[in-house]
Amino acid sequence: MLREWRKRRNLSQLALALQADTSSRHLSFVETGRAVPSRELVLRLADQLDVPMRQRNSLLMAAGYAPAYEETPISEAQMDRANEAIDRLLAGHDPYPALVLDSDSNLRRANRSAMALLDGVCEELLRPPVNIMRLALHPEGLAPRILNFAEWRVHLLGRLRRDAAFTNNECLTSLYDEVSGYRYPQGTAVPEGGADSEHQDGQQIAIPLRIRALGNELSFFSALTVFAAPADITLAELTIETFYPADAQTATVLHSHYQTVNWDEPAPGELVALWAAP
Repeated sequence: MLREWRKRRNLSQLALALQADTSSRHLSFVETGRAVPSRELVLRLADQLDVPMRQRNSLLMAAGYAPAYEETPISEAQMDRANEAIDRLLAGHDPYPALVLDSDSNLRRANRSAMALLDGVCEELLRPPVNIMRLALHPEGLAPRILNFAEWRVHLLGRLRRDAAFTNNECLTSLYDEVSGYRYPQGTAVPEGGADSEHQDGQQIAIPLRIRALGNELSFFSALTVFAAPADITLAELTIETFYPADAQTATVLHSHYQTVNWDEPAPGELVALWAAP
């Protein structure tokens, strides 16, 4: 396992040994099973290899030690402060969309404005756990309404492929194989050079999501936020994606929509809170 992580990070035994303050000889013995590393060395090596928290527990157990990190359900009392911070961020980002994703790209929470983008999506894709990659790329999901679908598809698949490689998450690898095989929405042209190639406009500051929603053509760029220095697997695996208007029309439409909606009514699909989803 250690050798696999080292190769994933493209490090030699000597380079990793120097970073982890051990000898390359001892590291070689550990990798071949001729030596048993201390708990402290396993954690140092995992830290230098930037191994995700869940997989650090796996390394420790493979070496004969107890896991170092807890996985606390977000609904537990000790998570109240983190939960409150997430709620504040989502609510404060209205009237612009914001999502909370887990390590498998499943949607765990969304603000009210995000719900406006889901109109017309197949009911099957909205059953928990809702996977954001399937939602975006499936021909019965958002794909038919994404105006720059080929460009956005390349972005999402690249992001998914990098996440799968970085974390060694088999679920993400399987998800990539699934969604990369979805057919293009009817009427969408496959770019020259194949489905995974797309010319990028050198004048763009970021790849936009251009989507038809609320009776208009909307354009967004997004940012990803994670918890700094988490000590719990649940927090370590959460990512908050916030979308911002890429043009004045999008901002105007979203502000207008937010002011006219009756927020006392339940959100469609009860997707505003999905912590209890399987």
